[in-house]
Amino acid sequence: MGHPNYHYQIFFSPIVMTQTPESLTVTPGDKITINCKANIDDDMNWYQQKSGAAPKLLFSEGSSRQTGVPARFSSSGYGTDFTFAISSVEEEDAADYYCQQSDRTPLTVIQTNTKTSLCCTVCSAICSTAVTRRALLSSTALPYSVMRAQ
Repeated sequence: MGHPNYHYQIFFSPIVMTQTPESLTVTPGDKITINCKANIDDDMNWYQQKSGAAPKLLFSEGSSRQTGVPARFSSSGYGTDFTFAISSVEEEDAADYYCQQSDRTPLTVIQTNTKTSLCCTVCSAICSTAVTRRALLSSTALPYSVMRAQ
């Protein structure tokens, strides 16, 4: 007597992350808010990546602040909707900021490249910054890249 042959196939839906807004104008001291929406309910991580450095985890599982993260940074949300905020922007905050779902596979993003421009005023000097969002082949949303003008 033969044994039944069972065959299982598991299908995962692609993770689609949407990070907004697409347009920001700020001056030092302003509050910024970045929203992240996912199509699948899961915990969210927020990262900061400065030019030439590895990504730094700021918040895990939605709002669990990591050691050394400034008090002006905050994170909130649940399920599919999360928010990252900086209550008083400082020059040293120039970096990529992006959200990532914690525990899901496959690691997929479906979103087109966009660009957001920022203008900031430092003392009496004006510096222009550009925020570039680019797609990553992972479960991360598109990051905000803040670059100082030359």
